[in-house]
Amino acid sequence: MKITLLGTGSPIPDPNRAGPCTLVQAAGENIMVDCGRGAIMRLMAAGVFPGMVGTMLVTHLHSDHITDLNDLVTSRWVMMPVNVPLRVVGPPGTRAVVDAMLNMLALDQQYRHDHHDDLRANGPLTVNVEEVGPGDAFTVGAVTVSVHETDHRPVKPSIGFRVEHAGKVVALAGDTVPCVGVDEMCRDADVYVQTVIRNDLVSALADALPNGQRMRDILDYHSTPEQAAQTATRAGVKRLMLTHYVPPMQPGQEGEWRALAAAHFAGEIILGPDLTSTEI
Repeated sequence: MKITLLGTGSPIPDPNRAGPCTLVQAAGENIMVDCGRGAIMRLMAAGVFPGMVGTMLVTHLHSDHITDLNDLVTSRWVMMPVNVPLRVVGPPGTRAVVDAMLNMLALDQQYRHDHHDDLRANGPLTVNVEEVGPGDAFTVGAVTVSVHETDHRPVKPSIGFRVEHAGKVVALAGDTVPCVGVDEMCRDADVYVQTVIRNDLVSALADALPNGQRMRDILDYHSTPEQAAQTATRAGVKRLMLTHYVPPMQPGQEGEWRALAAAHFAGEIILGPDLTSTEI
């Protein structure tokens, strides 16, 4: 099993970091978790063509986590010789978002059908949506995925995924504060992937801005590196993988971020630029 941080950025555009997106590769499957800004470019950089992704998992419906979903859908459609619908699995509300996206793409679909006989013969642009909640489980080929509750209120529902194959486990939380659902999802996992926020840096930035309260508001629904590390320790996780750095991690700051987590977790801590990966 290989886990690659395709995008480690946040809602704030960053020329060096794509939006939140993680690639899990296991048993011949390429599974994307969230699909933020620039994720498809990073997917290609990881050596995976859009058509090689069969399943997309969505943790929640914040725009920065789904910005490139339409790019994944259309790129697969126009690049593949046969129309194989993308499977999108997410919380309630996902179907409405995908339906609206397909409506937005209706003219694009018409233009391409008018121009390409073979594409028209393949049929309409189709996405297979499955809405799931905590306690649900499903398979992606030989890979087993269970769904767990996270806490990103007032964003609700939000979920995380526990992906298992051949005795190996990766837990992917998305945006959340520590909660029982995350602890259960991470229990004895080989890798725990968690989005993180630096309270000290965000607070300093908020103090410097005229509309600083908007920045302060984000402090109450993301985990800090320290909290992610505490969750990892509590759950018996082997490796902690940090992503979605808020504010953007600057070159040379990696040691500082790692040290905050290392004070609470004795295992391996993985962080860095887009395309950082680990194998288990």
